[in-house]
Amino acid sequence: MAEDGPEIKAIETAVDTPLTLIVICLVSAIVLLFLVAVTCFCYRRNRRLQNGKRHGPDQPLAFHSHRRPTAVKSPAGTSTSHYLKKSPSPTGPARSPPGMSGHNTPSPTGSMHGALEAGVNGNMGMVEPLPMPPKNVFTTESEIHSPSKEEIETNEKNLEQSASYLGQLVFKLRYKHDKNALIVSVVRCRDLPAKDPNLGSSDPYVKLQLLPDKQHKVKTRVLRKTRNPVYDEDFTFYGINFNQLPAITLHFVVLSFDRYSRDDIIGEVFCALNTVDITQAENQQMALSREIQPRSLKGRGELLVSLCWQPAANRLTVVVLKARNLPKMDVTGLADPYVKIYLLYNGQRIAKKKTHVKKRTLSPVFNESFVFDIPSGGDGLEQVSLEFLLLDWDRVTKNEVIGRLDLGGQKCTGSALHHWNEVCNSPRRQIADWHKLRE
Repeated sequence: MAEDGPEIKAIETAVDTPLTLIVICLVSAIVLLFLVAVTCFCYRRNRRLQNGKRHGPDQPLAFHSHRRPTAVKSPAGTSTSHYLKKSPSPTGPARSPPGMSGHNTPSPTGSMHGALEAGVNGNMGMVEPLPMPPKNVFTTESEIHSPSKEEIETNEKNLEQSASYLGQLVFKLRYKHDKNALIVSVVRCRDLPAKDPNLGSSDPYVKLQLLPDKQHKVKTRVLRKTRNPVYDEDFTFYGINFNQLPAITLHFVVLSFDRYSRDDIIGEVFCALNTVDITQAENQQMALSREIQPRSLKGRGELLVSLCWQPAANRLTVVVLKARNLPKMDVTGLADPYVKIYLLYNGQRIAKKKTHVKKRTLSPVFNESFVFDIPSGGDGLEQVSLEFLLLDWDRVTKNEVIGRLDLGGQKCTGSALHHWNEVCNSPRRQIADWHKLRE
């Protein structure tokens, strides 16, 4: 008989064998994919590092040593200040620098060009620094150049000249004996300044008249959005004898068209025919080029105006009395002047008045009064200003501005500012003063 004791039974497996195998396979696959990704990343990184250390023929060179450009001496061997600058070629083995005395020294105009092309188009290897040449053979530029006082002054003068440069006017002359006619061809303008800062260009055209008689005022067409207009327009002036040409001066005025205000004057050109060999213009064209000069501001005349500020009624009374010493504008040596007045509030034109035209006079008397209503809510005349334009009326062409005057605002200076301050500080008083006109 078997002894009575604890009964021992076989333990049943609680885990399902197929499910365990599936889990183990998934974990193994994930680990394997991770190892493959890490291996690919390391391989690509090592390859990039190896590619960065060498340069193929299609890859840019990395210059580790900054070499200074050298001066190539004149092939004639003479001591001259003109020379060519050239950087050492980065290809091939180290070469002796250009400028070294010897039979293999390349010529700047001969075999040097071929050597440069071969250096650029050939296979480029590792860059090796060239040996430093002797100082007594050729000159080098310093790596850091501190400008001297003379160079600074020269640069400032160049900047001033470039700022005042207004471009050039190209024109042609021709005289026909059989017709007693002078033909002036306005060809083109070059490098005009930009009068439209938003577009960086201008809308230029050219006006021409003959001095001293100021006959035959003509002008070209307007060319839009350009600083280098090409006109190629001919103007024929009849009834001029050949012996009259030395007394004639051509007066060109270059302007930029403005649709919403008066045209901007770029500059002017005077060409006295007694300074030109006019015999070359007989029956053939003679081309000339002149630099455009700033418009002369002298002799624009004076204007007498009277102002009265009435703060209780918010009104400003302006009386245009008379003008004097006006420039000659017509063939007869006179002018047909009139005055335009603009009221500006915060820099914007809000009202306009004008006088009658006074015919054939250089000292017009107007005696015309105008009343302007000032916008309420402002502090007196602080935000108010006046703009006067004295113009010459013309039946055929556009009326030309003789001069202008600003009272009040930022442009008001000198006697005009003193007059304006006196008007503001002395309400209900009529205060008059003469003012010189400016262009």
